[in-house]
Amino acid sequence: MSKNDAEAGDASPRQISASWHALTIDQTISTLQCNQNLTTAGLSTSDVARHTELYGLNKMTEPEKETLWQKIWHQVANVLVLILVIVAVVSAARAIVEMVADEPNSTTVLTSWVQVGLITLVITVNTIIGIKQEGSAEKAAEALGNMLAPNARVIRDGIEGMIPATEVVPGDIIILSLGDRIPADLRVIESTNMACQEAALTGESVPIDKTTKVIDIAAGENAEQTPLGDRANMCFSATLVAQGSGQGIAVTTGDFTQLGTINRLVSQTEKKKTNVLEQIDQVSKILAVMILLATGATFIVAFWVRDQKPFEAVSTALVCCVAMIPEGLEAIVTLVYSWATINMAAQNAIIRALPAVETLGSVTVICSDKTGTLTQNVMSLTALVTSNARYKFDVNASDRVPGNFVRDDSHVAKRANTSAVKSGASSGQKRKGHLNASNHFGIDSSLHPDKENEEEDDYEPSTDSTPVANGGSPSLEFVRSCLLGGVLCSKCILGKDGTREGELGNPTEISILRAAYFSGVDVEGEKKESSIVAEVPFSSDYKFMATVHKIEGNTDLQVYVKGAPDRMVKFCKNQARAGLENETEELNANYWINQIAILSSHGLRVLALCRATVNPDEIEGDNLDAAFVNGKGEWLTMVGLCAIMDPPRPECVQAITEAKGAGIRVAMITGDHKDTATAIGLMLGIVDEKFDGAITGPELDQMDDDEIRKAVMTYNVFARASPQNKIRIVKALQAQKQICSMTGDGVNDAPALKAADMGVAMGLEGTDVAREASDMILADDNFATIVTAVKEGRVVWDNLRKVLLINTPINNAQGMSVLFGLAAGLNQSPLSPIQVLYSNLICAVTLGFVSAIEPAEEGIMDMAPRRIGKRLIGRYLLLRILLGTATLTCLTVGSAFWLKSFNPSGQDLCDFADRDEMECFDHKYYIEDIRAISFNVLDFGAIGITLSARFAYLSSIHPRVFIGNKYCWYSVLIVSVLQVAITHIPGLNTTVFQMRGMDGNGWGITFLMMFLTFFVMEIEKGARRMLRAKGSDTDDKEYGIFDNEAEANASVHGKLLPPGASSLNLVALEK
Repeated sequence: MSKNDAEAGDASPRQISASWHALTIDQTISTLQCNQNLTTAGLSTSDVARHTELYGLNKMTEPEKETLWQKIWHQVANVLVLILVIVAVVSAARAIVEMVADEPNSTTVLTSWVQVGLITLVITVNTIIGIKQEGSAEKAAEALGNMLAPNARVIRDGIEGMIPATEVVPGDIIILSLGDRIPADLRVIESTNMACQEAALTGESVPIDKTTKVIDIAAGENAEQTPLGDRANMCFSATLVAQGSGQGIAVTTGDFTQLGTINRLVSQTEKKKTNVLEQIDQVSKILAVMILLATGATFIVAFWVRDQKPFEAVSTALVCCVAMIPEGLEAIVTLVYSWATINMAAQNAIIRALPAVETLGSVTVICSDKTGTLTQNVMSLTALVTSNARYKFDVNASDRVPGNFVRDDSHVAKRANTSAVKSGASSGQKRKGHLNASNHFGIDSSLHPDKENEEEDDYEPSTDSTPVANGGSPSLEFVRSCLLGGVLCSKCILGKDGTREGELGNPTEISILRAAYFSGVDVEGEKKESSIVAEVPFSSDYKFMATVHKIEGNTDLQVYVKGAPDRMVKFCKNQARAGLENETEELNANYWINQIAILSSHGLRVLALCRATVNPDEIEGDNLDAAFVNGKGEWLTMVGLCAIMDPPRPECVQAITEAKGAGIRVAMITGDHKDTATAIGLMLGIVDEKFDGAITGPELDQMDDDEIRKAVMTYNVFARASPQNKIRIVKALQAQKQICSMTGDGVNDAPALKAADMGVAMGLEGTDVAREASDMILADDNFATIVTAVKEGRVVWDNLRKVLLINTPINNAQGMSVLFGLAAGLNQSPLSPIQVLYSNLICAVTLGFVSAIEPAEEGIMDMAPRRIGKRLIGRYLLLRILLGTATLTCLTVGSAFWLKSFNPSGQDLCDFADRDEMECFDHKYYIEDIRAISFNVLDFGAIGITLSARFAYLSSIHPRVFIGNKYCWYSVLIVSVLQVAITHIPGLNTTVFQMRGMDGNGWGITFLMMFLTFFVMEIEKGARRMLRAKGSDTDDKEYGIFDNEAEANASVHGKLLPPGASSLNLVALEK
């Protein structure tokens, strides 16, 4: 079975696998088992029927979609929901039994049905929330499907016709014209100046010219390793014909196209359940055991010790059971994620699946694209070199003043220790898969000695202070005179207000216009005032362009030439002294050659600006040939060199520093030149002493799994990288126990985004496929946004721990108060079923909301990322939960007995309805009063825990407790008002909640217990501060008994590529 067959399995009929680009047209026809007249007659009707049966329809296999019932089952299939269902069934049974009794108790009937209704509501709401928060797993595949062509023009039985694209079969002859979307992977058999736009699939930003010739494969090389962009005799499904026309033979369709390979990788990815959700499941199972034990113990005490009737004892036990089930926990966890999602969306980070927020807090490595993410995606002039000085330009300037240029003779003044002169951005090196160099004005590197691995040259600061001393800014007239050649010798159009909006032309040339504009030069005015009389258009053969202008008041014409700097030096006789307009001196050729090499060594693109004057008689016509410039010998005047680059985003430098402080590596993956990437890496702080240098995609391709594992822990810069390299980098990092975030924007990036722990797609420049395959989308394509999101992810983890610290003691204390209240001597439960449901749903959720939206605490980005295998509940958090539970339980039960002590000693509590009975005659407080004080002590005590839990270490006995989270006090106010209202509203308190209004004693005890709870938690916090100062691991950073250390130490076996990725042969990503 072929590789394609094995990967596709039984999903669709098998298709022939071959390296089609390495076959001649005749070999292609033979391999497809078609007639030799195929190119003229196409398939016959019988062939079409046979091929359809063999290969199936031309469509990709859709992932199996969950039905609504399956989604509901996934939400309710857990032990806590089962317990709630049992409680609801028992409550309904009790209500029915009571209704058919001879003397039914209307209060019991009402409260039982209310309990059934509330439990049903809880299960329903949690199920709806769970279904809503799940991302659509099928959307990525749907986005791929939307890219496919709807129709195809084919030749069948010798007749040309249009058919639905789904009916295309291998062997069909497809006719292509400008604008057509290609319906299948094709072997080109005819090309008339045809080129296809394949950026979304391969990352290539320019259309790829198509040919019919066989792609030569070197001896010993695997034909399948040829990048897609180099397969010039192939057209790929879903790409577009950008120019010309042609014909091709469909060789693969549906799942067997290159797009289909991506679809399989995307569709087969399993849903990832985050660490927190897995732990919530584990906690639920532990809670279920504890709940069952506590429920059983409560039933034994109620039935055998307090002599309650069987049904009454069961009901009491179920009160304990319902009390301990954290009905509101799932809603609060979702709220934590949702709030973080809202915050991040406001900061341009759009989360597609709520649990992915938590993954961000665990990230140890951020792998980022360079262009547009770490850099501004705007080619900018960064340095201007004249005969005696260097001027640094503020690429982030927004004001139009000449002060944006500052003389800085140390700026890129020494040759960098790289090979950029030979292969960098300013070199003449061709891009892989292209006929021309990536820089049209690239230098001839043969003129410059390669000084890689040599010491940097010392530079000698100039003593000439013309026209301004070092550190000063030149005048507008000086900047104008230096850059005027770049402004006038250009057909480019600057964007609106100097931005990219509406710009037209070569970005390298536009950078000069932009620098002039932001220095105060009237770019459009200069062009209108000095219109072009004649020009030498640019050609990659001679690498320069020239324009001739009529200057008012001058008889001679002004010539401006802009081009590859080493070539311009050859044509220059003089140089502008200090860059001044009307002062020249003899050319120092060695100086300029050296400056070109220095600038190029930093990965900068370099352009030379020259000028001269000519007699109008020398100009014949408006179109001049290259001899006008290179046929006169040495005659030009060198004005200066422009050093150009796509500069780093200024906010990224701070973001990377912050990431480093948080123990997070930042790696840069780019299709750009190695030395350009290294230069950017140095500026950003990505390249440092620990992670020095860079490695290229071709070098990675030659490595085995062990070598690449080592490489990803050695380098932070990956240059000339392909999307296939991205997948290997992700897998290698994961094999090294790293939690990896990966950015991407093309269709070809989708598998890497899926493979990463956190896939991040671009919102501005990205494709729909990449966005649908990702966990997060950057609305501004900015790296700093990722770091902001990582910080928010850490806040989520902290807040989830705070949620557990608040909610768990409330739940546990309710159940324990019922159990220990009965065990200590109460003859009835101190809490009613409706009270515990209210506390779980209203009080716990409302107060949990406080911790869910708590802002980041100081120092959150000074801590290392969470280690693999760490659990949400550690030793110290468990101790805090147990302390809070014990404190609330003791104070709740204690307050009940304190109130009971006002009654005659030795007597059981009576119901208020029995107050006229003899044994109740002298009682001041009844069971309804006990329930009222227990209910209020519990919930107001929860407020005390909440206020303390706002800060993990800092004391809450401080003015800071009143600021930072206004919703904290809204929640406290809501809970307090509701408690008072429920306690005192007639009918609501007695009939529904089975309690009475409280007097001064009750409220005095309640508030005393609230403050006691608060101070106990604060004392514990103070003790932890002391232990932390002595070096104790009070943050639960180290592995403990609750953590899964085996998970952290587990070895990763097998290949680093996911199934199917080995055949994903993608071209280098031009970034």
